[in-house]
Amino acid sequence: MSARTIGDARRCAIASSSMDFQHSAEIWGDFPELVPGVLFADGLRREVPPVGPRAARFTAIAAGRLASGSEAELPEIQAWRRAFSRMGLKPTQYRCASESLLRRFRKEGSLPGLHPLVDLCNAISLAYAIPVAVFDVSRITSGLEVRYADGDEEYLTFSGATEHPAPHEVIFADSARRVHARRWTNRQSGWSAMRDSTDAALIVAEALHDSAAADVRELTATLAGELEAVWSVTPTAALLSPSSPCFTFADTTSASSPTP
Repeated sequence: MSARTIGDARRCAIASSSMDFQHSAEIWGDFPELVPGVLFADGLRREVPPVGPRAARFTAIAAGRLASGSEAELPEIQAWRRAFSRMGLKPTQYRCASESLLRRFRKEGSLPGLHPLVDLCNAISLAYAIPVAVFDVSRITSGLEVRYADGDEEYLTFSGATEHPAPHEVIFADSARRVHARRWTNRQSGWSAMRDSTDAALIVAEALHDSAAADVRELTATLAGELEAVWSVTPTAALLSPSSPCFTFADTTSASSPTP
């Protein structure tokens, strides 16, 4: 599936009969260098052969990149640090997901196993130094948008606590005003995290550095290949842009409602 343009506003309708992913016009206006790659796949059973050997190929790439310096010196990370500063966040207090993973990997030499898909996505994120988010589609109401928060949306932490993002904080939000990630690429929600029962996932990679277009395209193709090899599924994928900002990944007429 490729991204599509919706109407003159070039945006998709989050509350329509389809489930869509998009960035708001304000985000595109403030971060024109943004390059998002998006994939959707279903049939993602947990019972698959161990993905450790496949993930190791990517962690080895990350180890090679870190051999000559810290993650903070990588252009992919430097671009996200600049973006966080522009959002009013202290980059060493709030890190993008790929920087946090690289930092932990550099210190501990490995990452904990969580779920086969998450483990693969984390390894690929390490190799490319690009944040990769994975969302359980069954927990998303009518689509997902990266936008500025109003401040009254709800975010569920992994410990079960409820938080409200600060006004103008960049969030991933659905039409029920539930937040699926805070501070853009900093922290996902426990609400839509992958679990044993997850069958379908939306995967989002975002980059801002100079070679982001080529790198996100390669990352997206690499991840699609891993999905096909491990789960024997063919994901739909797209690179988004201001002229093609909408990715439709499901039909709400056949989707079940999220349950607590």
